[in-house]
Amino acid sequence: MAETAPSDRLTPVGDVSERTVYYDDDRETYHTWYDGEDYEPVSTALLMAVSAVLGVEPTDLEALYECVDSDALNDIFVHWRGDEPRVGEGSVSFRFAHCAVAVHADGEIVIDPLDHSDTAV
Repeated sequence: MAETAPSDRLTPVGDVSERTVYYDDDRETYHTWYDGEDYEPVSTALLMAVSAVLGVEPTDLEALYECVDSDALNDIFVHWRGDEPRVGEGSVSFRFAHCAVAVHADGEIVIDPLDHSDTAV
């Protein structure tokens, strides 16, 4: 798994599903990177990261499909990571489980808890 965390501004705070979760003190956001070559779909990586940040079991979160079409999210990400070169950069942003989340074309997942007092990682 290739992680590209900028070590000068992010602090590792935990691991979830063999993936490191980082915290950005300046922005009060959590970051992890998803590798398109992993077997796990990006929607599952997102779900696991949000549950770790909030300190709850994934099954205790609202259903992801209530916020975003997880199949479409996976398909978009696979397209971005395909064999053909990408034109520009892209991201998908939405609210999920009292967090603002964004999945970027480079594999970065950003989680911004809307109530920062509820975070666990």
